[in-house]
Amino acid sequence: MTKCASPVVNALKLIGGKWKIAIIYNLRGDPVRFGELKRTLSPITQQMLTKQLRELERDLLIDRTVFEVIPPKVEYSLTAFGQSFMPVMDSLCKWSTENQTLMEGISERKDPASNVVLD
Repeated sequence: MTKCASPVVNALKLIGGKWKIAIIYNLRGDPVRFGELKRTLSPITQQMLTKQLRELERDLLIDRTVFEVIPPKVEYSLTAFGQSFMPVMDSLCKWSTENQTLMEGISERKDPASNVVLD
């Protein structure tokens, strides 16, 4: 194992999974309500979004603010710790943009049902 493997593994424990990076990305600006996140992240299920938000809150990456109004209003935003991930997110976006053509070619070579590369 390389010297940096453990910190990378630790980071991936917090942000890994299908939806967490997308949730963090969508919280990079102003606070966002649950329904808006669900619409933006479609086809995520309500159950999965709730689970991911709870984990991100538990891991101190996001804040959940409940407003005592009828109907209840809940907003999510990044904590300072979550904001500290933004330079990594910017680098990931830059890398993805710079390699978009290559990545599209790779995804076209995969069997979507099995994730097996077809050659």
